Amino acid sequence: MTYRTASFEHEGHRLVYDEYGSGDSLVVYMHGLLLDSNLNRGIADALADRGNRVVLLDLLGHGRSDCPAHAAEYRIDSYAEQVIGLLDHLGVEGAVLGGLSLGANVSLFAAAAHPERVQGLVLEMPVLEWAVPSAALAFVPMLLAAHYGARVMRFTSAAVRRLPRTPWGPVNSLMHAGSLPPEVMAAILHGVLVGPVAPTLEARLRIKAPTLVLAHSNDLIHPFSDAVNLVNQLPNARMERARSPVELRLFPERLTVCVNEFVDEVGGRSPAKPALTLAASNGSGGA
Repeated sequence: MTYRTASFEHEGHRLVYDEYGSGDSLVVYMHGLLLDSNLNRGIADALADRGNRVVLLDLLGHGRSDCPAHAAEYRIDSYAEQVIGLLDHLGVEGAVLGGLSLGANVSLFAAAAHPERVQGLVLEMPVLEWAVPSAALAFVPMLLAAHYGARVMRFTSAAVRRLPRTPWGPVNSLMHAGSLPPEVMAAILHGVLVGPVAPTLEARLRIKAPTLVLAHSNDLIHPFSDAVNLVNQLPNARMERARSPVELRLFPERLTVCVNEFVDEVGGRSPAKPALTLAASNGSGGA
């Protein structure tokens, strides 16, 4: 499906987005950390084919949006304000928000701070308290490499930028991450790691928006226990278990049907399914 690309200004920075379809229901879907909107083009196509209007937003520092080299610009709760700025720019009162990992947590912050603007949530592999140590182990070495090995990384990122892009959006998204200037990568990782990762437990308990959580097991950065806890904490949530972390990108049919059905429920086009309470996993963390 074709899409149109546009941009808007938020707090002095240019943010770029792609818009698919023209239905009554608006879905804003966001990428993971260091990635970009290419990751989610298949999801946008599937949702737009069902008559939804879908927007893929490149958050600050990602994709085609501005990339300031200041860590203070990259807090996850600040990203949530960019999403609300997008809704204001589009002239809409509310939307279904969602995304992968970082995008899921940005959506949670938006729902906690602006519940009147969030009609529903699609949270793919959210990152909560139990994941913080593993996330730090994964990303702190990248931060140190970007800071202390900037000269080498500047050479490699320039080389990746010169590579031709592929027909596969997720691969292009990974190539974008590898092409980031080291000072930008360091600023993004620093800002995300030192800021709040997710809304507090008290804030999460107040989120009333219907929520679909997509999660899988055997992932230290996105532990299944965090997803189970989140479903139990949100008053109107349910889970769809993915078979692998790449199912939605490589074999999307089953999960995109689930997401489409959920968006139809939020838009009142089909009956809502009941929320679930799941058995908590061992070792799950609280706020």
